[in-house]
This record gives sequence, C-alpha cells and structure tokens, in this order.
Amino acid sequence: MNYPKKVTIGDITVRDGFQHEEKFIPTEAKLWVAEQLILSGFKHIEVTNFGNPTGMPQFKDADELMKRLRKSKTVDHLINEVSLTNVTIREKAIERAIEARKEGWGPDRILLMVSTSESHHRKNSGLSLEDYWKMAEKYIPLAHDAGLKVNGTVSTIWGCPIEGPTRMEKAIEFTKRWLDIGANDVEHADHDGSASPDRVYRYYSMLLDSIPRSEKHIVHFHSTRGWGLANVLAALQAGMTNYESTLGGIGGQPANFVDGVPVAGTGAYYYRDPGITGLVCTEDMVVMMDEMGIETNLDIDRILETGKMVERIVGHRLRSEAIKNGRIPKSLSGR
Repeated sequence: MNYPKKVTIGDITVRDGFQHEEKFIPTEAKLWVAEQLILSGFKHIEVTNFGNPTGMPQFKDADELMKRLRKSKTVDHLINEVSLTNVTIREKAIERAIEARKEGWGPDRILLMVSTSESHHRKNSGLSLEDYWKMAEKYIPLAHDAGLKVNGTVSTIWGCPIEGPTRMEKAIEFTKRWLDIGANDVEHADHDGSASPDRVYRYYSMLLDSIPRSEKHIVHFHSTRGWGLANVLAALQAGMTNYESTLGGIGGQPANFVDGVPVAGTGAYYYRDPGITGLVCTEDMVVMMDEMGIETNLDIDRILETGKMVERIVGHRLRSEAIKNGRIPKSLSGR
C-alpha cells in the first residue's frame, strides 16, 4: 500500500470533545488541555464556539478562555506558530470573532458549516442552504479583511441521521463552492458515524481527482460504530494528509443537558447511547501512524499522558486503547 510519508493532525478536544459532556468543563481545565496540546506539537487546535451560550452553556467562557490562552506564559513561545480555530456558524458569531481578532485575543481561523442534507443543515444553522451560502459569501471577505482564515465544513457526506442516504457527489460540489467563495480549507465531516471504509476511499479518491490539493482538505471522522481508524486507513490509502481528532475520542453533538439542567444544544441526540459516541481518538491514531512509519511531528508520549488526564477531567473512561496499553515496545516492532 502507498501511504503518505507525513501527515498533519489537528486536535479539537477543547471544542468538539468537551461540547458533548453533560457537565461544564472548568475553564482552567480547558486551558490546561490546550496548553498541553500545543506543547505536544499540534499546530492546529479548536478552542471554542462563539455561538450563543444560552443554548450551549459549555461555551459560556469562550472569551475568557481565548484571552487566557493568548496570555499563557506556558505556551507564549509557541502560540504564534499555532492556528487557533473558533466555530462561528452564524453572523453574530462571525462578527464576534472579527472584533476579538481586532482586539488582539481572537482566533486565527473560524469555521462555517453546511450539510448536503437540507434538514440537517437547517437544524444546525437555522437557515436554508440557499440563505446560508448567501451569508457565507458576504462574511468570508469581512473575515479575511480582519486577518482571519476561514474553514468551510461539509457534513452529511456519507448519510444523514434525519433524511437518510445522501449523494457523495454533492459534497464535492459543495467543496468547490467553498473554495470558489474564498474558504481557505474545507473539512469533510462524518458527523454521526455513517461512513464505511469502502465509501471513504471512494469519496476521497473522487475528491483528490477533482481538487488535487490534499493540504486544502481535512478528514473528520466519528467512531460511533467503531470504524473510525478503519476509515482513517481508507483515507490514507486515498492519499489524504490532513486529519483531526480528539483525545479519548470524546465529542459529538453539543450536549442538551449540562450540570443537571436541560438546555437546547442542537436538540435530541442522534445516538442511542450518547455515552459511547465520539470522534476518532487522537492517541490511538498517532500511535497507529507512528507504527506505520508515518511522520506526525508530535510528542506521542506527552499526548498519551495528556489523554490520561482528560479522563480525570471528564470523570469517566474514554475510548483510547493506547492510554491503557501504551505504544508498541520497540523490542517487539523494531521501530
């Protein structure tokens, strides 16, 4: 098999990972994890969501967290080499990010999102796809003028938890549209674990045939049915070089129940058991890639130690096998 020799991995634990927990993660804990990720060598991390915290109180500390991370003495020698991303689905969130950037503590990059499924998109954004594209076309230039890079995410590529099957070709069309209107890169997301390895390989092969710039594309998998690393392997075989994941494989929909209080989140969960959903696990993915001889430029031992602490922060066992069993001893693998 021909795999890439080197990959880029972004970690999105602090935003996507913690958003699915049904308790508020203290700001100090989020800051500590972000610092450890940066010290481990990650150049891309998602920090928070600038959306309305009324429905998502897990992000009520967004401003404070960003300001404290920007001022952190622990990572002040590295912070300028790292791209900090905030999710900004709607107009007010984008405007908030622009102002924060102008004030010197905002993100380097913001994330906008469309789904190929109209129903899923409307549930996530509150707008029709047509209206959302119009909004994005207006706000991307404003973000660029403020010095922000923009990610355009495409979701429901392999299926929709509301509507069912979707056409992968539509996601290719949406990717081209994002790039045409100025997005700096595109995240290709399996937000509910619908992707299977055969279709993953087919989609990313189609994508690179159509837009052969792997640095513009980011692979985002959930492991709801346990296929996460199998899908990563399929994406590697297709030639993809840019991935993102979370420590312990945590994450998913914004929780609809936080600290004993029902909240809006994004409504009812897509999953039968919300306790075992989540993204591809950072620890397991970097250990697997290391064993395959794929360069990540990450401090894997530090990542494993950070993963152990994240279990203590959330207060329950997570999905990483690597933090239980460690790396494969060199005496066994010869690496």
